Parts: sequence; structure tokens; C-alpha cells
Amino acid sequence: MSAEEVRAIISAPGNDRLIWNTPLSEEHADRLIAACDPAPGARIADLGSGWGELLMRLVQSAPAATGDGVETDPDAVARGRKLAGERGLVDRVRFHTTPAAEWAEGGYDLAVSIGSSHAWPGATARESTRNALTALAAAVRPGGRVLFGEGIWQREPTPAALAGLGAEPGDFCSLLELIRLAESVGLRALQVTVADEREWDLFESEGPIGRGQRWALANPDHPLHAEVTAEVDARRTGYYGGYRSSFTLAYLVLSA
Repeated sequence: MSAEEVRAIISAPGNDRLIWNTPLSEEHADRLIAACDPAPGARIADLGSGWGELLMRLVQSAPAATGDGVETDPDAVARGRKLAGERGLVDRVRFHTTPAAEWAEGGYDLAVSIGSSHAWPGATARESTRNALTALAAAVRPGGRVLFGEGIWQREPTPAALAGLGAEPGDFCSLLELIRLAESVGLRALQVTVADEREWDLFESEGPIGRGQRWALANPDHPLHAEVTAEVDARRTGYYGGYRSSFTLAYLVLSA
């Protein structure tokens, strides 16, 4: 039970210092939204939306656009619905507690999935990536767009990088391999960017590592203090001593 409690303490949905659960600056997000370029009245789906911050900004960027956020984490959905209410988007952004791989609606103008390819299980991580891209391509109308975020190797991973991620060398593509994989399911790249080290450093510092450390400092006598501290130390070692300069997240804006 304590492992679940530790995860709850450092979880992303409960962390109001995270704007979104991905390494992404405001400027980078603005560029992604501009490249997606949703038209007035656009229908947008975010499969594995988390609390839907990016989905809501995409909807707000186009008059009368609507969005479906598909997410199984109840805490993330609750946060998303609260944010939608605060922004007057209840009638334009809807959240659905359906597994992304089971979402059957199509004909969208834009389909989004950031860091959620694991929702489409495959025999290997790369097969999951291909399955996710295939599903996103099927979710949009001809000429529609896809925004896909996926982990890639920037350079050959070291044993420490693999250990930090709990990964195998073949789990992730290179950037070019990811672009080619998208092409193989009929998607062509319009814009390709990657999260830089500053985005990652801020994400890790504001995310589980930083949240866990802040909690530990505020709760020195809590029964889970030692376990949370150990989790923070393990994540810190895995990131700073492991995958910081070899792994990143690629953001592909694709045309169907």
C-alpha cells in the first residue's frame, strides 16, 4: 500500500505547479498550437489528455472549436473538469473516462496524443508507438492534423540512461525513425520539435522530483518520509545521472 501512497504524493494531477504533464515551455506550446492551426468550429480529440491543459488552449485558439479529452485517471479528469468550468469551457470541452485505445469516434479535424502511446499496447514499445500513430491517423478526417508527442533517443543510450528510464535500447526510435514511422501510416510531418534540456530540467524540478522533495521537507515526521525521500533520490539519480542528455520528447505536427 505504501508504494501507492508514495505515487499519490508525487502524482502529476495533484501538482498545481505543473501546467501540463510533459516537458513543454509556454513558448513551445504556442508554436505547437500555431502549427496545428485549428479552424473555427474545429473538432479536436486528445487521447490520453491528462487534465487537458493543451486541449483547452487549442479549443480557445479557434472560435466555436470543441474538444474531447479522453483520460482514465479520475484525478486528472476531475482537475480538467474544474479548469474547464473556471474558463467557461464546460460546453466546449468534455472529458471521458474511456481508455484511449477504445475511443471510437472519428472525423476529427485534429487528434492529439502526448506521451500516451503506452495506451495502445504492442509486443514492443515501438509497436505501441506505431499502434498509437495508426489510431490517430484513423481518428482524423482526410486532410486533418495530428499532434503526437513521443520519447526518442537523441544519442546512443548509456546503461545509466536505460536504468533511469527502465528501458531497453530498442524501446525508442531516433527522431528520423519516428518521422518515418509516422509516414508509414500515412502521416506527413509539418513541424518537428523536441523538448530541450531547460524544459526537461523545469519539468523534473516542478514534477515528481521537486514535488516529492517539497513534500518531504514539509512533512519530516510523516511515516512515509523515508520512502518518499528514497523515491526522489532514485528519480534524481535516474534523470541527472542517467537519461538527461540522451532521451527527450519529440513533438510532431502531422498532416493526414
